[in-house]
Formats: sequence, structure tokens, C-alpha cells
Amino acid sequence: MNETTTNKTIALLHPGEMGAAIGAGLIARGHRVLWVSAGRSASTRKRAQDAGLEEVETLARAAQAAEIVFCVCPPHAAMELARAVAACGFGGVYIDANAVSTETTRAVGRVVAAAGASYVDAGIIGPPPISGASVRLYLCGSRAGEIAPLFEGCIMQAIVLQGPVGAASALKVCYAAWNKGATALLAGIRALAEQEGVDAALLAEWKISLPDIPKRSETVTLSARKAWRWIAEMEEIAASFEAAGLPAGFHLAAADIYRRLEGFKDAAKSPTLAEVTAALSRRR
Repeated sequence: MNETTTNKTIALLHPGEMGAAIGAGLIARGHRVLWVSAGRSASTRKRAQDAGLEEVETLARAAQAAEIVFCVCPPHAAMELARAVAACGFGGVYIDANAVSTETTRAVGRVVAAAGASYVDAGIIGPPPISGASVRLYLCGSRAGEIAPLFEGCIMQAIVLQGPVGAASALKVCYAAWNKGATALLAGIRALAEQEGVDAALLAEWKISLPDIPKRSETVTLSARKAWRWIAEMEEIAASFEAAGLPAGFHLAAADIYRRLEGFKDAAKSPTLAEVTAALSRRR
């Protein structure tokens, strides 16, 4: 490894399932990866420890020690976290890898830049980067070319996009608009078919005319425990459509689908499809 890709100190905010896996990959590349323990849960602490991250008690200490802040958090927290880092006077490179709209990512960039940091917009497509996974980290911004080499040799492939800040988030928005949006749509369809007593007939027709759809319509059971994270993501996608002069209603409805499933957060196991459709069908 050359001088530009070694001995970096990176503050990872915060080590959820995705963040912890990214942190472990960076450590394997020889980087020092910090995490902030103040206010975090026992499960977050365990993930951080298992990944080998170095504990720092406060955000201020992490911002002081780090050359790079890598933010991967639920979308609704992206701006709040950027403001908190900016308030610490962080002057390094701030990478926002959250599932937010182009307008939100540009606003985050303005906040951290005003405090003296450089901004890199990022979008993650794929599952947490563990053995056997296929995952890409798309990057854009004036210093994106400096960040991509940090991940050389990692499971997660870093790809620099040409274009202004917002390109990486726009790509993520477009990808998730279909992937997670379709999951929500199919879940709603299954709930409606169940209520109307035509679920078996619908599945039989799909097997004839759309043979890939029956299995796809059940993937919501694997996603339900993460649905609480996807509410704000669908709202950010809707905002992106609206800003582009396109209808936003579809993904606002997808946000409502996931809102009805947020009770599965922290469940010991994935719910059944019957449990999912029951949750969706409750009268509001």
C-alpha cells in the first residue's frame, strides 16, 4: 500500500450492521477506525467491538483525532449528525453515505464546508460488505479520487462518479426507488389480495405470466425488521422525484407501507408473510 492509502484515522458514525462491516474492512486495510460510544446502545457497542473499532467517548474527541469522518446512519439523522460534526470544528474530509435526496446531500455538504471540511457525497448499493457480498460505494466530489483508494482490496468496491455533489446520492435514489419501492408495492398487493380472498389465484396467475414475482413478493419478510430505516429513505426518494418535477406520491405511499411495519424493529426473527400483511391491513 502506498502513502496515500495508509495510516488514515477515520471516525465511523455509526457502526450499525453496514457501518461495522465497512469499519472492519478499513481496519483490514491498515486504517485506524474510531467509533463514538456516547449515547449508543449495547448492541452497537458489541458490533463495534466485534469489528475491532477503537472506542472514543465523545464526538468532539473523534472529530479532533480523525482525518476523515465517514457517516452512515438512518437518513432522518443525516443533517443532525452533519451539524454536530460541524459544531466540533472538523476540518478534514466528511463522507456522507446516507440514503438521502440530492437536495439533502448538498445541504449536508454546505453545512460541513462552512465549518472548514471537504465534502464527499457517497451512495452504497448492496448489502453490508462481508465475505460473499457484492457491494459498491459510489463517490463524487472534489476529493472523491482521494477516498476511493482507501477501499482498494476491500470487499466493497469504490467507484468515483463524474459530476457534481449529488450524483452519488442520485444514483442511490434511483436504485432504491425501484428495489425498495417494488418491495413495498408487492407487499401492499399481497395484503390487498389476502383481504379480497384472491391471494392463491394471484399467485397462480403470477406463476404463469410473471414467474419471478411470487418469490419477490415475499422478500418483505426479510426486510421488515429494517422497515423503520426505510421510512425516511422513501421520503427522501419522494423529495428527489418532486424536485425533478416528477410525481412523488408512489414513494410517499411506500413510506407509509414501511411505517406500518416499523413494529418489527428489533424482532428476534423475521415475521411471516401473514404477519406482514396483517400489519399492513390494520385500519388507520
